[in-house]
Amino acid sequence: MTPLPNYNKRILLVEDDTELAGLIADFLSRYGFEVITVNNGTDAVKQVADLQPDLVILDVMLPGMNGMEVCQTIRSFYTGYILMQTALDDDADQMRGLEIGADDYVIKQVQPHLLLSRIYALLRRSERRSPPASTTIEPNTLMCGPLVIDLSNRTVVLNQLPVETTTAEFELLVLLASTVGQVVSRDEILQKIRGFEYDGLDRSIDRRISRLRQKLVLDNGKELIKTVRGVGYQLCVYSD
Repeated sequence: MTPLPNYNKRILLVEDDTELAGLIADFLSRYGFEVITVNNGTDAVKQVADLQPDLVILDVMLPGMNGMEVCQTIRSFYTGYILMQTALDDDADQMRGLEIGADDYVIKQVQPHLLLSRIYALLRRSERRSPPASTTIEPNTLMCGPLVIDLSNRTVVLNQLPVETTTAEFELLVLLASTVGQVVSRDEILQKIRGFEYDGLDRSIDRRISRLRQKLVLDNGKELIKTVRGVGYQLCVYSD
């Protein structure tokens, strides 16, 4: 078995169960993480603003300001990764979290090593963001026809108009743009942006594609993201 890497990264753990928070913090610290814990949403927002951690593990059920509200609030100033924890295997909670800016989710109480794997998968994303030179118009910028993606500022412009994307949507768009014109399978998407294989059941990528597709429509009604049935997804560039 390949040894797990040892990251020297800062994690903010937002969990109102102090015993569980202590167990998670102790476990993650063995792998080189600096873990700061808070037990309510209001303090979480302040800590994210002050510390700008590399990753936030955010419980949905919190006293006062809940995890969904925290996620939506911090996304206005925080560009790091958000891993949400939900108490129930509820698609509605998971979809809502992804829509407002979460990058991934786990079901409580997740096995420690699975949690660790999800954390590694998120942190590895920053190692895979460099686009092929052929699609670059200037450093850290991708251009696919009328679509311009600024990797440094994490902004998207289509036909000279800004397109608002969540962090998860942006990561997916960068992957599709870096392979523009090619079909990318669900399995490849999950491998590259979440670190595990497609099991035939996970629909989070489909939902993310659907939301992103609605945002990337040309004036003539053509959609930039095409579904190739039974194969995967493709970012298309149309000539004028």
